[in-house]
Amino acid sequence: MVVDDETGGPDVKGVIGTSIDRKEAMDDDKKSSQPDIAVIVAELEGDVGRLPTEEEQATLRLVAGKIPWAAYLICLVEFAERASYYGCTGVFSNYIQRPLPAGGNGAGAPPVGTQETAGALGMGLVAATGLTKTFSFLAYTLPILGGIMADTKWGRFKTICIGTAIGAVAHIILVIAAIPSVIAGGHAIAPFVISILLLALGTGYIKSCIAPIIADQSVVKVQSVTTLPSGEKVIIDPGSVYYWAVNVGAFMSVATSYSEKRIGFWLAYLIPGILYILMPVTLVFAYPRLVRLPPQGSVVLDSFKVFRTLFTRAGLKGMLKGGENWNVAKPTNIAASGGLKNKERGWITWDDDFVDELKRTITACKLFLFLPIFSMAGDGLSTIQNNQGASLTTNGAPNDLLGNFNALTIIFAVPLMNFVIYPWLRKMGINFSPIRRIVFGFLVAALAMVIGALIQWKIYVTSPCGYYASDCSIGTGVSPISVWVQIPLYSLPALAEIFINVTSYEIAYTRAPQRMKGVVFAIVLFMSALSAAITLIISPSFVDPHLIWPFVGLAGALVISAILIWFLFHKMDDEEASLLAIGTTRKIEGVYDPEKR
Repeated sequence: MVVDDETGGPDVKGVIGTSIDRKEAMDDDKKSSQPDIAVIVAELEGDVGRLPTEEEQATLRLVAGKIPWAAYLICLVEFAERASYYGCTGVFSNYIQRPLPAGGNGAGAPPVGTQETAGALGMGLVAATGLTKTFSFLAYTLPILGGIMADTKWGRFKTICIGTAIGAVAHIILVIAAIPSVIAGGHAIAPFVISILLLALGTGYIKSCIAPIIADQSVVKVQSVTTLPSGEKVIIDPGSVYYWAVNVGAFMSVATSYSEKRIGFWLAYLIPGILYILMPVTLVFAYPRLVRLPPQGSVVLDSFKVFRTLFTRAGLKGMLKGGENWNVAKPTNIAASGGLKNKERGWITWDDDFVDELKRTITACKLFLFLPIFSMAGDGLSTIQNNQGASLTTNGAPNDLLGNFNALTIIFAVPLMNFVIYPWLRKMGINFSPIRRIVFGFLVAALAMVIGALIQWKIYVTSPCGYYASDCSIGTGVSPISVWVQIPLYSLPALAEIFINVTSYEIAYTRAPQRMKGVVFAIVLFMSALSAAITLIISPSFVDPHLIWPFVGLAGALVISAILIWFLFHKMDDEEASLLAIGTTRKIEGVYDPEKR
């Protein structure tokens, strides 16, 4: 079944009332497609059951609702995009930081049998951090733009196609930047920078639309209770997300890490490019089989307009104070005060309820203020961690290989937590409530940073070059300590992610009004971008002999954050008791993490 009006949209009439027109247009879209959806429901779902009671929501397991098989093609698109993305970005740090290895093959691979690391540009750790974090900042902010374009002009499918085309160009240029003659001639930096800018833009258009277009295919629009053939009673959840595509795709960096180490960067960038070809082929095949809804307006764009109105009419102090100060942004109050004079047709695209719902959403997202600190532990110090790995004994293993333990930990830890640890805690009567989980996650991340500081200290103590170990060429050039001691440095933040990200998103999604889910997603992305910006600002300090202190400082910040979160939000546990199932990842099956999408 196809809803093929990707270019249509609600007619805007007058200065006020466009939100009502938009709502009516959305209702018309739903009505026009109901017969086909009813057929699909009958074929795939049968009796989808009844709405769950409050007790059932707190005790029953959530399972994914059935969707048309064409939606799995979009999951394949997601896999290919994430695999190509992680395959490239996983080797960016070595490509930028390290010079071409002496005695290597000229393509970036070091001589066989040495402890040297692959490299190309030789720009150093600070430059590597600067470029990679600039890329991360763009990769987190541009999806907000992509979402707005999809919701207001292009529609989701067309936006994904545009992003795919941009990404294809980026991959071609990236391979050019890795050609040995281009690197040797000193001309690689320009095409490399152009490619990562285009890759960030393409990612932004794709990232914002994949999950929503999969949700558009779902025939189950609300949670319902059903009984499995095994006799287990479960809740069919339309919000379940195919997170496996993200984490399985992340393992592509294993192939590219070994490619840079054994062959060179041209192969490390070519493999993701070849895999990327799956995307346009799959999109062409999926096109006639997908539900493609027309643009229906962007709540994120409307939110920006409300914030602008608040700032203009109430000032920054009034915005931050909240309460009744936000009433000045309600269309009825604007009209009553004569604020609509000389305004363009269709200037107001929200209603009074929208302002109240936006205020509730911002309140629900207060926990997110601490996420940039945790994000720095998960990804912010990645270039330092790669640099650390290059200073350890690798014995043929790529120094950037261990980053894969992040995804590996999540894949194994999620079912272990959901089906073993959490049920056991409930059986023992241990109240591992949402805020306790978040606090515990911050402490786990702090432990990882302590381990990172200890490893860096031992490197300085045992390296032939002492406290200047990053560019050591004396003897083997590395510490005798094995690179595998870094595993906890990647696994513990991944474990913490299960406790922190999933729980905080869950709280926000549960408290936020239904039409504000996109705003929650945008706030999550903004917090991740803020983390990248903070890392970018402090990156000039990432030099020997001071590489212990980023770990120490971040460990302290994480502990302080854990304490503040407990004192500021521990009362939220009582409020969440009726909304969340303690100890389960409700709403977001399989750890749906917008940062990784």
